[in-house]
Amino acid sequence: MAPPSHTGFDSDDGMRMRIRRHDWSRTPLGPRESWPPALRTAVDMMLHSAFPMFMAWGPDLTFLYNDAYVPLLGQKHGRALGERFSGLWAEVWQEMVPLIDRALSGKPVYFEDMPMTVNRRGYPERATFTFSHSPLIGEDGQVAGLFCTVMETTRRVAAERRAAFELTVSDALRPLASSEEVIATASALLGGELQAGRVVYAEMNASTERFSVPRWWARDGRTMSQPSFSLDEFGPAVGAALRAGDVVRIHDTARDVRTMGYRSAYIADQIGSMLVVPLVKSNRLTACLGIDCPQPRHWTDEDVQLARDVAERTWAATETARAQAELRAERDRSRHLFDTIAEGFAVFDADWNIVEMNAEGLRLCRTTAEEVIGRNHWEVFPHTVDMDAGRMYREVMRTRVASAAIYSHTFADGQRIWTEVRAYPMQDGSIASFFRDITDRKLAEEKLMEADRRKDEFLAMLAHELRNPLAPISAAAELLRLGRLDEARLRQSSNIIGRQVRHMTRLVDDLLDVSRVTRGLITLERARVGMRGVVQEAVEQVKPAMDARHQKLSVHLPPSWAVVEGDKARLVQVVANVLGNATKYTPEDRAIDLRAEARGGLLVISVRDEGIGMDRELTDRVFDLFTQAERSSDRSQGGLGLGLALVRNLVELQGGSVGCSSPGLGKGSTFVITLPLLEMEESERETAAAGTPSTAHGAALKVLVVDDNVDAAETLGLLLAAYGHEVVIEHEPLRAIERARSVAPDVCLLDIGLPGMDGRELARRLRALPETAASVLVAVTGYGQQQDREQAFEAGFQHHLVKPVDFDTLARLLDGVRAVPC
Repeated sequence: MAPPSHTGFDSDDGMRMRIRRHDWSRTPLGPRESWPPALRTAVDMMLHSAFPMFMAWGPDLTFLYNDAYVPLLGQKHGRALGERFSGLWAEVWQEMVPLIDRALSGKPVYFEDMPMTVNRRGYPERATFTFSHSPLIGEDGQVAGLFCTVMETTRRVAAERRAAFELTVSDALRPLASSEEVIATASALLGGELQAGRVVYAEMNASTERFSVPRWWARDGRTMSQPSFSLDEFGPAVGAALRAGDVVRIHDTARDVRTMGYRSAYIADQIGSMLVVPLVKSNRLTACLGIDCPQPRHWTDEDVQLARDVAERTWAATETARAQAELRAERDRSRHLFDTIAEGFAVFDADWNIVEMNAEGLRLCRTTAEEVIGRNHWEVFPHTVDMDAGRMYREVMRTRVASAAIYSHTFADGQRIWTEVRAYPMQDGSIASFFRDITDRKLAEEKLMEADRRKDEFLAMLAHELRNPLAPISAAAELLRLGRLDEARLRQSSNIIGRQVRHMTRLVDDLLDVSRVTRGLITLERARVGMRGVVQEAVEQVKPAMDARHQKLSVHLPPSWAVVEGDKARLVQVVANVLGNATKYTPEDRAIDLRAEARGGLLVISVRDEGIGMDRELTDRVFDLFTQAERSSDRSQGGLGLGLALVRNLVELQGGSVGCSSPGLGKGSTFVITLPLLEMEESERETAAAGTPSTAHGAALKVLVVDDNVDAAETLGLLLAAYGHEVVIEHEPLRAIERARSVAPDVCLLDIGLPGMDGRELARRLRALPETAASVLVAVTGYGQQQDREQAFEAGFQHHLVKPVDFDTLARLLDGVRAVPC
């Protein structure tokens, strides 16, 4: 009787466990054992994806989904599995029918930027997602269902919404002449955007240190208990934080320790949650912008940033409005007043002569009063004639309606600045102009757009790179299924599958490495590492790719005494990544030079290639995340552009540095890695230079393999046996313990996700047995995070391998065990 087939959804975690335990006989799909291969493959691929995904199969569109999709389901998660699509999403089914029909007809369908409420951090939050629906093909070649991949677009949509809101606020405040109107308008806009209950802009009286509220906004029209108050009335902790310039976030006033004992003040004003942004000017608390809701609410970082921006705009617009009021009332005595405001200010008469300009305006324009006062504006600033600012000035002069513009200008020294200009008509026919430097804001916007563009390119590249290996794997698997292959063809198909699986594993490893490094979760195993061996191992890894491209590699090894403190595996990864990068971008039959030299207290590793080279702009950011040189349209070299970003982070974590240079396009590139050498006595250097003889391999090992996946265990056992080892295979932990007592294996390869008793507990029991106390325990698992490694080592494992196991790594590990004298 043939053994049962196993797929990725047979393991005991999350949605895999739910799918395995679900009673499918009660659904149109029938028992899971009867599912067609196409369905099983689609479910397996979905469960292995880190992106939110769901699928609907069969005429009834039976619903399945992965762990990443759970937060999007919310309360539907408990009943969604195995439900009909139409019943699960009954509230939107009528609108979705045409789109579902389109997907089932073989055409892709996209839902862009769909808003949803998800609970994934312990509180409900609004998020937006893009859904991509594609048809699923059954065994008969016909559409059997649909497949949906979900991409979160919350940050982009929020950034666009925020930019639009900032523009709305700017446009709304620009024409206002009254400070109270400014406060009321800004408060109403912010309250509507944040869906708050009330917005209060309070200004501090410096002499009394009490706050007054000239105007406030409330959604339900409610008022405050008192229009004047002290911060300490809401608790000394709140007052102290605001005086220190810190934002106060209180998600629930009934539970927050800072409000204990002062509940009456919050109850009187119906404040269930509160966000307060202080405005500190000249080292003094000047005003506060408070947003509150009658009910508890979680205030996000985006809420805080939006409130900060509106507070600053409100303060600036209020100050400007008050300054304009003073100008209208006492224009002849306002010169010194305008010299104190934080914006540039100038007045042009009806003939465009510059009547006055304040100190900040002179500084922004890089000029002096003598050079501008009394002169014609167009003569002093001729570059503005055809700019948006110049056209705006002429329109204000013609229509007598206030307006604004933004323009950029490059000074003679090459510095480029962006300026926001606002112009207001005066009663005597002149124009008052306020202007400020917004270069930092514009540069930040440009960086955001560039980062977004590079992210989109990376995601497209990731999709391409992950799809590429699937085609040869699918073809080879189909050939194996047909079963009419001779030994040569069988070996060729096996090699294809193995090669493509290793390629996909490298891609996933790169993604996980980048994630761990950028989040600060990586832990280095620091030890004394001989760099000659590091360079040799890195060359061994990359040499097959170089040979395939007929490239000529010259290697200058470091001295045998060159030792650094670091993580050997990571150092090999660094050198191999730089060498691999050189191989990708160097044409066939060209040369690559690798040199490792000790210079003073440093080891300098340089890799010089005769490849495509790069321009100066790319050398400055080649180590940034998601950065790649231009590739051909077929992207034949593969990869995700993550290798060099990993290199920089890993080198810096080990106290070194890395740099890149290139004479230009088509002239090759040079990468230089610098690491601090450990100091060694002369006698130690002589001993290291003399070297040690290699240890010959010992006899065959007795290896116990424990894995509940029968196919995986049997395949691994065959490979180990082919290498001359004695192999014993078990699929259940308790039977494995009994077998270990009788066999006394040298090495135990244990799966972690075992039924009844996990691999870590099995390792603890084996370590306690006299027959296996000295055995080498190796964890074999699909989980490769740092915490998984640490838990394995705590359980008694000496090694941790991630599925699919790289057999070369395993072979070296076993050779190391055989080399240890008995």
